[in-house]
Amino acid sequence: MLLGALEAGGTKMVCAIGNENGEILDQVSFSTQEPKSTMPTIIDYFKSADITGLGIGNFGPVDLNRKSKKYGYITNTPKYGWTNYNIVGTLSDSLNIPIGFDTDVNAAALGEATWGITSGLDSSIYITVGTGIGVGVIVNNQVLHGMLHPEAGHVLINKRVDDNYYSNCRFHPNCLEGLASGPAIEGRWGRKAHELFDNESVWDLEADYLAQGIVGYILTLSPQKIVLGGGVMQQAQLFPKIRSKVQVLLNGYINTSDINNIDQYIVHSALGGNQGIMGCLRLAYLNML
Repeated sequence: MLLGALEAGGTKMVCAIGNENGEILDQVSFSTQEPKSTMPTIIDYFKSADITGLGIGNFGPVDLNRKSKKYGYITNTPKYGWTNYNIVGTLSDSLNIPIGFDTDVNAAALGEATWGITSGLDSSIYITVGTGIGVGVIVNNQVLHGMLHPEAGHVLINKRVDDNYYSNCRFHPNCLEGLASGPAIEGRWGRKAHELFDNESVWDLEADYLAQGIVGYILTLSPQKIVLGGGVMQQAQLFPKIRSKVQVLLNGYINTSDINNIDQYIVHSALGGNQGIMGCLRLAYLNML
């Protein structure tokens, strides 16, 4: 079965052809521009292959309620030109194939849960820390939606007293994304994250904030494993700091074998950056069942 996958990000669009086993047979990417210039390129790519279904993992917020008149729309995104854009409808009309649709981070969580490091677990979360912070959630072997979908990158955290940076989020002065995303790091320190790899103060503060968010997810969602990905998490020195700070913040309240073996509980992705695309292939397949 030949399937299409679209990982639609605010910075770049990744398109791929693959199959129901998660095998990626072809893949291209290009920068995200306005719909009028971006969508024809996407449509032409998928028209060139004889795919039977398409899965989309999209930057949010998006409308995932199939009963809604705006199902398949990107809603109130700050990304110029994409507000209230019917991406599912546009692709469906052009390709005339079934389309599975979810957030980009839910797709990544699904990819890990199907073929990656959380395979075989009932519940898990995938956190991406990069241009923004997003959280995909698997509960009872299903991707979590709800009223909208998880926007857990915007959970509110305590700002450290020695942090004079305001926030990179225009909605919240003290949310996780506003204080710990890649742009927040650059805004605070005046250099990009990868240029600050040897600055201990940068990563101690970053770990403080990420640990606060993760402890909230542990206490509310009780995941069996937490996967961290995204550009910022390429800084390997973050993992031991985050793990240690999570245990300090939990303060013994959660006493399970998973927390006690935290090196195997808070982990890197196992899919080498392909978790999003592979999750989109899974979305396409599940939508055809």
